[in-house]
Amino acid sequence: MTHPERPAAVEVHQPQPITIHPPTAPLVPVQPGTVPAVQSIQLPDGRIVTGYAITPAPVPAPVETRPAVSRTAVNVALGGIGFAAVCGGLFLLTTFIAALTAFITQLIILAAVIFGGFIAVQIFGATGRRSGGTTVNIRKAVIKRNHFHS
Repeated sequence: MTHPERPAAVEVHQPQPITIHPPTAPLVPVQPGTVPAVQSIQLPDGRIVTGYAITPAPVPAPVETRPAVSRTAVNVALGGIGFAAVCGGLFLLTTFIAALTAFITQLIILAAVIFGGFIAVQIFGATGRRSGGTTVNIRKAVIKRNHFHS
């Protein structure tokens, strides 16, 4: 009998973890495409497990992967970038041609002014003095039958 003032001895049980290693089933070699309808596997402890075989899902045909951007779009974009890069050079080329044209025009005008001034000096400068050239006096001219006789 237990004494009311004295409690009974208490037994404490600590839980022990259970470690279970799952048994590995032996693999039965099966040729691809010849999977039987029912399979049986013998476990290491001697038990036999029988079940239906799962038919493998058909492998879908590989889908042709297309690039995210078409080659035509890439070529057009690269052509646009190249054209934009060349436009600066084309602008400079047209500016150079316009400047060259203006320069040649100014040279032609300068030559015309100089040559015109030279001719004007020759014409207007000879009236005040005698030049050492030949003087021809035409006194009487007779034109007979389209011939000139003096």
